[in-house]
Amino acid sequence: MDMPVSDPAAFSKARLIMTLRSAGVTDTAVVSVMEQIPREMFVPEFFLDQAYDDVTLPIGHHQTLSQPGIVGVMTEALRLTDRHKVLEVGTGSGYQTAVLARLARRVYTVERHGPLMEEAEARLEELRVRNVTTQIGDGTLGWPEQAPFDRIIVTAAAADIPPVLAGQLREGGVMLVPVAGDHENQAIIRVTRTAEGFETEEIRTVKFVPLIPEEGAA
Repeated sequence: MDMPVSDPAAFSKARLIMTLRSAGVTDTAVVSVMEQIPREMFVPEFFLDQAYDDVTLPIGHHQTLSQPGIVGVMTEALRLTDRHKVLEVGTGSGYQTAVLARLARRVYTVERHGPLMEEAEARLEELRVRNVTTQIGDGTLGWPEQAPFDRIIVTAAAADIPPVLAGQLREGGVMLVPVAGDHENQAIIRVTRTAEGFETEEIRTVKFVPLIPEEGAA
């Protein structure tokens, strides 16, 4: 009897699940969605062999694709439901966008680099993701025309919690943003808007590229 041939795709998915578990991700919906999305679609060809490694990968324009463990942690921390309208600041490769779109009702995503957005749009179209609206521009301004949002996720490190973005949260809404104490020390902060103001909670330490304001539109 012939021995079964190992399935590279299945092996990669198993590695991804182990990575998410190691990162502390327990939400079965988040794990299931990330297992279904082909991460290799969002990785430059030169780095395809690292698509399922728990590492940050360059995607051009001095931007990066976050390691899958961080994507899982941030997605879980948003506590998404299929009723939520989400703003994503920093589309990048579109991988986090695709994950959000499978869990939320609608995703609005802003990217300041036109070529990155074009590539992300093509990937989302190939995956038949229909509930994402894109915009090229300055993500630090948010998307006032569509505010308020139930959830906001920022995928670059801000010097402090961006007040403009926090102001676009609906009451009870949640924002996740990496905040940089300095370039080497960053933490993901969960901001919850309450009737009295805002509550903050540190989720974990990270290292993201910086959030750059007032350049996207240019």
